[in-house]
Amino acid sequence: MTQIPSSHLDLLQSSVATFATIGPDGRPQLSEVWFLSEGDTVAVSMNTSRQKLKNLRERPQCCLFILDLANPMRYLELRGDAEITPDSDYSFAEKVGKKYDADLRAYDGPDDQRVVVRLVPHKVNAIDMGG
Repeated sequence: MTQIPSSHLDLLQSSVATFATIGPDGRPQLSEVWFLSEGDTVAVSMNTSRQKLKNLRERPQCCLFILDLANPMRYLELRGDAEITPDSDYSFAEKVGKKYDADLRAYDGPDDQRVVVRLVPHKVNAIDMGG
């Protein structure tokens, strides 16, 4: 597995990241997401009605991009594949909610379920064009 260099580990504490999937038409779909870092992986809580999840079930290839908002010349890009696991007891969603002071159930419809989408990186680009 590819590791994130220590020079960019602080970006894993950022508030949001841009998550890219491949849509049904073969074009990228990007969304801002809440996330948690877990070791050298990053995970996102999604409900089952999201287009991002449908995209990932068809094509697990994805990318997570974290821009250093204090220094936009610095960023972290994780390219890899998504591993999707059920979060039927909302245990992961509650961890995400704790980070963002939110109840993720409020974003779910009556028939939605939660899953954990873990990005397993195959390539890490840790860029600092300012130094």
